[in-house]
Amino acid sequence: MGLSNYYFYDEEECKFAPIRYNSFERVVYTASLWIMCGVVLAGAGIAALSSFAGTPSEIALRAENQVLVDQLKVTKGKIEDLDNQVKQLATKDNEVYRTMLGMDPISYDERQAGSGGADIYADFDVFNEGTADILKWTASNLENLQRRISIQKVSFNELKSYYNKNQKKLSHMPAIRPVPGIMLSGFGMRYHPVLKYRRMHDGLDFRAKVGTPIHATGDGVIKYASRKGTYGLLIMIDHGYGIETRFAHLSAFKKGIRPGVKVKRGDVIGYTGNTGLTEGPHLHYEIRRKGEPIDPLNYLFANISPEEYAMYQEIARQNPNSMD
Repeated sequence: MGLSNYYFYDEEECKFAPIRYNSFERVVYTASLWIMCGVVLAGAGIAALSSFAGTPSEIALRAENQVLVDQLKVTKGKIEDLDNQVKQLATKDNEVYRTMLGMDPISYDERQAGSGGADIYADFDVFNEGTADILKWTASNLENLQRRISIQKVSFNELKSYYNKNQKKLSHMPAIRPVPGIMLSGFGMRYHPVLKYRRMHDGLDFRAKVGTPIHATGDGVIKYASRKGTYGLLIMIDHGYGIETRFAHLSAFKKGIRPGVKVKRGDVIGYTGNTGLTEGPHLHYEIRRKGEPIDPLNYLFANISPEEYAMYQEIARQNPNSMD
């Protein structure tokens, strides 16, 4: 792009004459013109880019917000895990501890302790829909989780207080594993290995070699110690409070074990065997409350770890057969 022709009035010659530029002036003019055009175009480009993608600070803020949203999603997963753990605690509290102690269960509605009412999280609506939803979910579930944990703490304090006031009663509760062997089959409908059909299995079967010592699972009085039908050699212990335990298929009774003898939790009462209608040596263990069989797995908590308890639950779910 060259210089345009400009004129001045020459008074001496009384006419307009063109202005003459030397080479240096022409180079400076052309360079200045291109620089100004470049600056203008760059400014226009930056303005257009800013309106489309945002300023550098806005871009950085959006990136930061995305990181925060991603972290909220991770937190949501952790809250869901905690929620499941609290549900498991509540179930065990009602179905195991409170049932065993004879305490009334806490209802589902009481444990939820919902707040209800207006949308207390409306302030989050200033964000985009996706972000607002996850913020509302997180805040709501955290608050609900805090309430339920508080209720569970109160429940555990009640259990502790009840235990302190009823230690004598609790010493009679069958609360330990009768033999050290692993559990083979659980409580409920099972396929009988000898009779070849499904029927109710009223207890737990524990693996045990013939002659393994059997321990009383709670304080009580020997109610029965003799042979009884398909049970083979059987010991029955009356623990009082409507609770009775049965130990079947024994090979022998410990010396001195007979009806009327008092036993303490942990005392050896007999030895495992293979008498009665069985597939092989093991111990069949039952708990009955007011004459009705109940799942002994709910009472195994004093001498097994949480991992062992979970394993026993899995065996009970998976194994469709019994040993007797």
